[in-house]
Amino acid sequence: MLGRRIAHQAGRLSWRRLSLGETRQWSATQTRPLFTKTPRPSPIAPQSRQRGVKDSSQRPGKLFGLGGGQVARLSGKPLPQTKSRLLNFTYRAAALFGTTIAVLGTGVVAFFLYDASTYKSHAENAECHVSQLALHPRRGGPKNLPILEVFIDDEDSEEKQKQKDKPRLVILGGGWGSVALLKELNPDDYHVTVISPTNYFLFTPMLPSATVGTLELKSLVEPIRRIIHRVKGHFIRARAEDVDFSSRLVEVSQVGVDGKEDRFYVPYDKLVIGVGSVTNPHGVKGLENCHFLKDINDAREIRNKVIQNLELACLPTTSDEKRKQLLSFVISGGGPTGVEFAAELFDLLNEDLTLHFPRLLRNEISVHLIQSRDHILNTYDETLSKYAEERFARDQVDVLTNSRVAEVRPDCIIFTQKGENGETITKELPMGFCLWSTGVSQPEFCQRIAKKLGDSQTNRHALETDTYLRLNGTPLGDVYAIGDCSTVQNNVADHIVSFVRNLAWKHGKDPENLELRFEDWRAVASQVRKRFPQAVGHLKRLDKLFAEYDKDQSGTLDFGELRELLKQIDSKLTSLPATAQRAHQQGQYLAHKFNKLARAAPGLRANEITDGDLDAAVYKAFEYRHLGSLAYIGNSAVFDLGQPGWNMAGGLWAVYAWRSIYFAQSVSLRTRLLLAMDWAKRGLFGRDLMSY
Repeated sequence: MLGRRIAHQAGRLSWRRLSLGETRQWSATQTRPLFTKTPRPSPIAPQSRQRGVKDSSQRPGKLFGLGGGQVARLSGKPLPQTKSRLLNFTYRAAALFGTTIAVLGTGVVAFFLYDASTYKSHAENAECHVSQLALHPRRGGPKNLPILEVFIDDEDSEEKQKQKDKPRLVILGGGWGSVALLKELNPDDYHVTVISPTNYFLFTPMLPSATVGTLELKSLVEPIRRIIHRVKGHFIRARAEDVDFSSRLVEVSQVGVDGKEDRFYVPYDKLVIGVGSVTNPHGVKGLENCHFLKDINDAREIRNKVIQNLELACLPTTSDEKRKQLLSFVISGGGPTGVEFAAELFDLLNEDLTLHFPRLLRNEISVHLIQSRDHILNTYDETLSKYAEERFARDQVDVLTNSRVAEVRPDCIIFTQKGENGETITKELPMGFCLWSTGVSQPEFCQRIAKKLGDSQTNRHALETDTYLRLNGTPLGDVYAIGDCSTVQNNVADHIVSFVRNLAWKHGKDPENLELRFEDWRAVASQVRKRFPQAVGHLKRLDKLFAEYDKDQSGTLDFGELRELLKQIDSKLTSLPATAQRAHQQGQYLAHKFNKLARAAPGLRANEITDGDLDAAVYKAFEYRHLGSLAYIGNSAVFDLGQPGWNMAGGLWAVYAWRSIYFAQSVSLRTRLLLAMDWAKRGLFGRDLMSY
């Protein structure tokens, strides 16, 4: 019985292979087990074959349990269409259009429902507890001023009540560094207070676009109170005047309700100075006749002045000579700010002026860019500088290189320029508008701080910090400085020489007679890398440096040879650029370090470790990573990515790339939406030719 069943199963397998015409091989996974009972063939199958009807079991679709439609899909043949192609396309287009309208309609309805939910019909008057010490602060400090120990909103919510006993972190300024610090700081670790004379953050890279109406002023600002809400912080609109480092008090001033200046103290446990910089006057006379571009009010005044000059030039009472003077725009300074303003001004005159003003104005207008160096954008790659100059020459923007401004008068600017033979030539240029954009210098507050710290501050242009961004001359871990107001001190030689001296005395040896072998030099280089990350690039070939400064070929470095080697590294280190990019990285660095210090604080207190170099023990030194520089040059842009050969320049595609980068760096979703709407509005309706 078993043998007959096996033979019967084998015969069925052979019959099925033949029925498929060997067009499909039988898979081992599709064979049935030999000992499974096979159903008998249907008696209808022979009758159908006798009538000339094909057995459905012989068709591939029925063999694998598929219907006729499934066979068509497996074979790849298109299904038959009952309608014409035009009618089918019309149906699909109508369905897509209807779906789009439905989605947009749903979105509009949802927006209005949300908008309606934001209105409140009843006033909310809730009782709140305010400490008497906040309403009537005690007086003290060196000048016996009120001390702001308790804020009037410390009791507003449970979250703020929990913050009262946290370490006090006071931040001076609301620029790039301060905002980056606030966005990365853990909300529950510090009692945060921001002190700034302006209550908004300004997106400075796009400020030249706001001077000619390409962007609206409100698209470049974000309220500080909205930014500090995440960390449950406090904001004081005031100006920092002085710091008492021994008492940990910041003296601030503000004009009170009676019109008089009020001064008070704000205590701190950690202080971050990020007050920015001011424009460098370079000792030039007559700068009261110039405009600056540092703040939102500067952009508003420039916009009003440009439109005013254009309107005055249209009056019938304006003489030809006066019209040429009004329409002569001069930019002093060939850095990114000056170049981008010149480009934006050219775009305004070339794209919008010809449509809405008399054509005569376009012929009389002149734009002049004065640069003291031999190239504009001198911090960029030379090929990009030449590209920008060629672009300006094509756009009839007069670039005056090797020129220095001597005096600015109400109706002209006097400057000196080097001739072809090296002689100095004094020239006079009529002007109706002058922008002064020639570098940065210290604000008065930083000058006052540097003078108080004495010999610890030797830089005349910025406050000096160590590589952990701690202000030199102040107690370790108390005061930090970031942004344009500060510079990281490059004192590799002094630090390592002191380190080696102490190491020698510790081992009972005279440092002057110390000799370092190559293994010792590797240990010193490791200290340099740890303390000064910016010097890593100059310490790639330790063996080569060792052999170069081993003058006597003794196989060791004496103290003098080591000092010369480190001074050579010092000379190659440059100051960090005064850019938003550097300030942003420093703010993020401080936030990460403060977060880690807060996490390590319980362990440090448990081990009674409260003094010493806690920053170095907990976190690494600051390392700046240059991500590149951008500049807009009039319907074109240049990209200096900081590496040889990694430079780009182009037309409209570069402009869109430039916009995309700054769009991504914008501080909030609100400002991104406003930027996108402003660019769309410029494309549809042009720039706003209005003064405010």
